[in-house]
Amino acid sequence: MKRYQFNEITTMQYIFLISGTQVGIGILSLPTQLADLANTDGWISIIIGWIISIIASTIIIKTMEKHEQDTIFDLSRRYFGRIFGAFIHIAFVAYASLASTTVIFTAIHIIQVWVLPNTPNYLIMMLFMLPGFLITRNGARVLGRYAEFVFYLTLWMPVLIAVPLQKGTILHMLPMLKEGWAPIIQSVKTTVLSFLGFELAFVFYPFLKEKKHAVKAMVIANSISAFTFLLITITCFIFFSPDEIPSLIWPTLSLLKTIEFSFIERFEVIFLSFYLFVMSTTGIPYIFTTVFGISQLIGKKDHTIILLVVVCIFIFTSFLYTPPFSHIQMMGSWWERYGLWGAYFFPIGLFIYTSIARWFQGGKKK
Repeated sequence: MKRYQFNEITTMQYIFLISGTQVGIGILSLPTQLADLANTDGWISIIIGWIISIIASTIIIKTMEKHEQDTIFDLSRRYFGRIFGAFIHIAFVAYASLASTTVIFTAIHIIQVWVLPNTPNYLIMMLFMLPGFLITRNGARVLGRYAEFVFYLTLWMPVLIAVPLQKGTILHMLPMLKEGWAPIIQSVKTTVLSFLGFELAFVFYPFLKEKKHAVKAMVIANSISAFTFLLITITCFIFFSPDEIPSLIWPTLSLLKTIEFSFIERFEVIFLSFYLFVMSTTGIPYIFTTVFGISQLIGKKDHTIILLVVVCIFIFTSFLYTPPFSHIQMMGSWWERYGLWGAYFFPIGLFIYTSIARWFQGGKKK
């Protein structure tokens, strides 16, 4: 009998769960980050980052295929023993906790700046935590269904972002490779960090119903994210001048301010209202990973109590602490730093180590 038979997710839900985790807060600032490093050639680094993310996520799947019913928390104990395995377990939980905290406080900051400047921090936190609690409590199956629902609900948003293209000029993109390959290679680090989210395959792979499609699903998920990043980045590069875009903190939102309808004065407010769903598909999977990992660590099958404690901690913290933008940027840099190791370097090392360990175990049996 499958370990998670009553909480499985379909291949489509798996795709939307991974891509939803990737397309979160990054697309709001990615064009500016790329323009700072590679000018309007930054879109090329997105393609390179897409290829690297596919390779890294495929390595994760190939590692998980060796034990189809295990998550990273099970593998850490299986291959690294009780003490060192517990250290890896805690490190992954801490990473997921940092990611969820960064996403949540970034979302609150954006809402306060663009929509609700006079609303207290804790009220917005409560509004975020209520649906987050209800979705996370019910496990991976509901989380997968929610990710699929949000994908179809927000399918119109990337198309609408491309509307300002008619007011831009393609000359901003020319000439290509104006500063050579060095700035593009330098900006690849920024793009590979934008693809963070696929590392949650370490947790959600055992819940996948048809595991034979796992690699294909990861390729499709990364491709959806890459298409979204490319569309938004190229649109910003064409609409804004090369000298203007580096000065914008949230270029995607600045782009939306140029979209005008006779019946809507501030369209970016409508966009942000729906974009909250997109950000939730980034934050909620990391919250689930955090509480699921803690429950596994202390030997609890039900993570509801742990989730309730985590939600209360978030709300209580929001009463005492309203992070300035500099602190949010610092949390984001920490997430990126640890994510680079956890999503790209650690899977390679784990794949090599588990392959050698299984080879030695097979040799002993003979």
